[in-house]
Amino acid sequence: MAYAITQNCCSDATCVAVCPVNCIHPTPEERAFGSTEMLHIDPRACIDCGACADACPVDAVVPVDRLTADQREYAAINAAYFADAEPEPADPGPNFHPWGEPTFDRTLPADFGPLRVAVVGTGPAGMYAVEDLLLHTPAQVTLVDRLPVAGGLVRYGVAPDHPGTKKVGETFARFHTHPRVRMHLGLEVGRDVTPQELAAHHDAVIYAVGAATDRRLGVPGEDLPGSLSATRFVSWYNAHPDVPADAVRLEGERVVVVGNGNVALDVARILVADPDALARTDIAAHALRALRAGRVREVVVLGRRGPEDAAYTRSELLALRHLPGVELVVDDHDPRTGERIEAAAPHEKAALLRDVPRAAVNYARPPAPGRRIVFRFHSAPVEVLGEDKVTGVRTTGAGGGTPIRAGTLLRAVGYRGVPSAGLPFDAATGTVPHEGGRVTGRPGTYVVGWIKRGPSGGIGANRTCAAETVGTLLADAVDGALPAPARDPGAFHRLARRRARHLVDARGLAAIERAEAARGRGEGRPRVKLATAEELVAAARGGRWRPSR
Repeated sequence: MAYAITQNCCSDATCVAVCPVNCIHPTPEERAFGSTEMLHIDPRACIDCGACADACPVDAVVPVDRLTADQREYAAINAAYFADAEPEPADPGPNFHPWGEPTFDRTLPADFGPLRVAVVGTGPAGMYAVEDLLLHTPAQVTLVDRLPVAGGLVRYGVAPDHPGTKKVGETFARFHTHPRVRMHLGLEVGRDVTPQELAAHHDAVIYAVGAATDRRLGVPGEDLPGSLSATRFVSWYNAHPDVPADAVRLEGERVVVVGNGNVALDVARILVADPDALARTDIAAHALRALRAGRVREVVVLGRRGPEDAAYTRSELLALRHLPGVELVVDDHDPRTGERIEAAAPHEKAALLRDVPRAAVNYARPPAPGRRIVFRFHSAPVEVLGEDKVTGVRTTGAGGGTPIRAGTLLRAVGYRGVPSAGLPFDAATGTVPHEGGRVTGRPGTYVVGWIKRGPSGGIGANRTCAAETVGTLLADAVDGALPAPARDPGAFHRLARRRARHLVDARGLAAIERAEAARGRGEGRPRVKLATAEELVAAARGGRWRPSR
C-alpha cells in the first residue's frame, strides 16, 4: 500500500532525500519546487518502504490505508498530481542516486580551521542554517535570540491545533545541546550587544530575524480599539512574551478577518473552534479563558479577489471543512464568485468550495445560531466603522454600501520585515539587500529566511534558503573574504553575561521545557506555556513561576 503526504507537509524535502525510488515530487531540482503547496507521493511508483515517513519531521507522511476520515482526500490529491505524468521506475537500477543535500559546495581545504559563526534567531530559518553548518562543517556556532526561549515561529507562529507542524521543533532542538553550539537566549543584538561586537568575536554572522510586523490596510478607522493585526492575535494565543494577556478583547458575535491566506484561516478556525478541543493543545491559558468567555459565533473572511486567486492552501481549506460543529458558507453577493467556483477544474482550490452552501448573508443582523465561517470574495475593506471602538466594516463589492456589523477586525494581509541594527534595509520590499545571502556591503554578514527573501514560503522553504546562504558563506571562507575575529572564543560568552542579566543557556531552556510540561500534565495538556519573559527566566533558573494573568 502506497504512502500519501498530508496537511502537515512542510516541504523541506527531507523525504525526497531518503526515497530510494524517486517517487516524491517536486524535488528541489524541479521548477515546481517551492511553488506547489506541498510535496506528493506517486502511488504508482511508491514501494511502501516507509523511509519517507521515518524521515518526515512533521509526521505528514501516512500509509494510505491508515488515513483518518479527514485525511482520506489526500490519497486523491497525491495521485492527481501525477495523473498526466509517466510513473518513475520502481527499480531505477544501481546507478540511480536520489536527490541529496542542496548542491552547494561544502568542501573546505584540509588545513582550514573551524569557523566561528553566530546565528541570530532560533526560528526555522536560523535552525536550518545551524543544521547545515553542524552536519557539513566543523563550525562552532553561537546561537543568539532576543527572547529567553528558543523556537521563533515554530513556537509562536504555528496554530496550537496543528501539533504535527510543531514537531519540526523537535528536529531543531537536538542541535540546542550540540557540543559545538553555545546558546545565548535573552540577548538582543542592538540593545545588549552591538552588531560590531558580535562580528568582532566571529568569522561570520547570519541574521535570521524574520518579518516582525504586519502590513497595513491603509483605510480610515484602522487604528480603532478592536482592530488589530492577525500577527498580534497569533502571538497572543501562542503566549508570546511581547503580547500581554489583556492585549486582545473579543467584542461581539461577529469578527471580520481581512485576507485569505493560511494565517487568515488559522485565526478564523481558532475563533470558532470548540474551546474544549483547544484545551487539549498548548494554546495560551489566557487565550483559552478568553475564547471560553467570548461570544464569537461567526467569522467573515474577506478576500479582495475571487476564490480562484485565494492565497490559502488546499490543505488548510480542507481542514476547515472537517472542523466539528462549524458550518462553512460562501457569500454569493457577487455573481462572479459562484461562476468561478462552478467553472473550476477538479484540481483547483475553488473547486473545493463547490459543495459549500452559498447564501446571501444579512450582516446588519446578528449571526445565525451556531458557529460558522463565511467566505466573502471580491470584497475589500474601505473603512472601519466606529467612534471609540470597532462596530463594523464597510467594503467594496456588491452590497458594499451596507456595513458588516462586527465587534472585532483582524487584518491578515501579510507580514513585513523591519530594519535590524547594523544591517542595510530595503523599505520597499521589507528585506535586507543581499547576493545569495551575503549582505550587500557587509563582509562576513549574511541573512536567511523572511528577512532575506520576504515573507513567502512555509517552514520547509527555509531549508533550501539556508543552504544557499551557508554555501555562500563557505565559498567566502575558502576565498579568504571573511574578516578574522578580533577576540577569542570565550570572550563573547563573558561579554554576553555582563550585558544581559537574565541570559538563558541550553540548560535553562531544558528547565523551561520541563516546567511547561509539568504544568501541562497537571491540566491534561501537552504543555502550558509560560507567557512572560519573567516567568521564562524564573523557570530557566529552576525557580517558581507566577501564574499568567
